[in-house]
Amino acid sequence: MTELPLFDDADVTRLLCIVAHPDDMEYGASAAVAKWTDQGKEVSYLLLTRGEAGIRDMHPDEVAPLREGEQRKACTIVGVDDLEILGFPDGLLEPGIELRHAIAKKIREFKPDAVMVSNWELKSPWGLNHIDHRAAGIATVDAIRDADNPWLFTDLADDGLEAWKADRLLITGADATHAVELERAHVDRAVASLEAHTVYLEALSDHPAPSDMIPGITSEAGTRAGVDYALPVQVFDM
Repeated sequence: MTELPLFDDADVTRLLCIVAHPDDMEYGASAAVAKWTDQGKEVSYLLLTRGEAGIRDMHPDEVAPLREGEQRKACTIVGVDDLEILGFPDGLLEPGIELRHAIAKKIREFKPDAVMVSNWELKSPWGLNHIDHRAAGIATVDAIRDADNPWLFTDLADDGLEAWKADRLLITGADATHAVELERAHVDRAVASLEAHTVYLEALSDHPAPSDMIPGITSEAGTRAGVDYALPVQVFDM
């Protein structure tokens, strides 16, 4: 088992978490968010869709506000006040210009030191990855660079949003290079944040209990990092 060095987040004060759906941040990543907000770091969530196509037996018009409400509860549990949901179509995300523009806009507005996304590879530890996760990750990588280029999306500069460079990219659910050290209290809040997606989880009959799943992920990574609990992340300097 490969050992993981601890991620040094001392100089990171603002983090932007970009995911495709409500609940995507709650599969371990929200434990790190709980730690960071406790430390006084500013954390913002950008959700690209409302997750309206995520419950087979409920109409999207009913599901969208329900899942948004569950996400807001999850955010409150881990100390996130800044939640923006863009409303791109669930299940139909494309990593094109429109999506890149929207993400770059948020990056220039929030001015993060680091951006967090979930794994965008076709093959993931849990099986074949969802198309929206793949599109979200690719679009985010491109948008980080777009946001730093003053000659791209010049309409944003016209609105006062000047180029901004996010220095690091953190990827969850990928082949980890580092680990974010956690305390048990952060893990417990991450469990509660996933449990906040009550109706969504009830629709997934074979979903493991959050109280088993999240401690399992974080304790395994903790063992690799030489601590009790940790979030495994892949880190890139941008």
